[in-house]
Amino acid sequence: MNKPTNELKFSLKNDYIFKKIFAKEENNSKLKDFLEAILNIEIKKVEVKNPEIPKNMLDEKLAILDIRAEINEDTMIDIEMQVANQYNISERSTIYTAKMISSDVKVGEEYKDMKKTISINILNFNYFKTNTYHNIAHMKFEKVKKEEYVDMGYEEEQEIVTEKVEMHFIELPKFVQKDSGTKSKLEQWLWVMVGKGDKMEKAGKENKEVEKTIDELNTMNLSEEERIMYEEREKAIINYNFGMASAERHGREEGLKEGIEKGQRKGKMEGRKEGIEKKKSDMIKNMLLLKIDDDTIKKVAEITDSELESYKKKFNMIEKEKLDK
Repeated sequence: MNKPTNELKFSLKNDYIFKKIFAKEENNSKLKDFLEAILNIEIKKVEVKNPEIPKNMLDEKLAILDIRAEINEDTMIDIEMQVANQYNISERSTIYTAKMISSDVKVGEEYKDMKKTISINILNFNYFKTNTYHNIAHMKFEKVKKEEYVDMGYEEEQEIVTEKVEMHFIELPKFVQKDSGTKSKLEQWLWVMVGKGDKMEKAGKENKEVEKTIDELNTMNLSEEERIMYEEREKAIINYNFGMASAERHGREEGLKEGIEKGQRKGKMEGRKEGIEKKKSDMIKNMLLLKIDDDTIKKVAEITDSELESYKKKFNMIEKEKLDK
């Protein structure tokens, strides 16, 4: 079945395709235009530092395919396309940024000579409780406490600790909800990320680099190995998202059912409390069955290491009882 004329053949939201497009040396002008759109600066030179696709990617179903680049010879960039919400983007981005900083600073060098480090995260899910689709984060000072105030004569106080560290988070669902136009470079590129619609076509007409990217995505021919890579990434992401949704939905349904039954026997308040506990227990049980990693389970269920171990023991006991019967 052919794709509609205003829908891309291959999606930039697939991180394998994302890296295949932007990490190629011959596509340097596309990456440059894309980064200028996000950072709102002029870029004279961009060099991708990790253009290769890892050989073990099929074994690591949700491994991160990032693009690490240097711009203008004084700034390091890490770009990620994220379509599976693993509930850890804030922490992971912080760790990646810290690793870039530590790998850039060489022994014996002056700290003041360190390059600026920027992480860019394109998210196909809403994550932050903010009213913008493009969040930019810096290390900032907190508000001055009254008892710690010292009159130094500064009419305008410094807000940012250092300009050397910066993180960008772009949430595509918020962008789609805003239903932006195509006037800015960022809007033009994000409509290509969305991957369909009249505004994507319009963006191509207004930006030559966007137009070339659309053409490449629609005419790209993948080898058998590349197609397997592409399809496996799609499958892994779909399975992960489906598994998370199923675990949460099943937990809600079981918790509600149990809560109603308990409520009828013991009173509404007590039943509601036990129902919530049952919901959490069932959700954790389903996530364990789906072999979802411990960090994600703790984040979603809001539990500690020791609590997770208790749930694991409880779950194993239940399964053993079933086998004994």
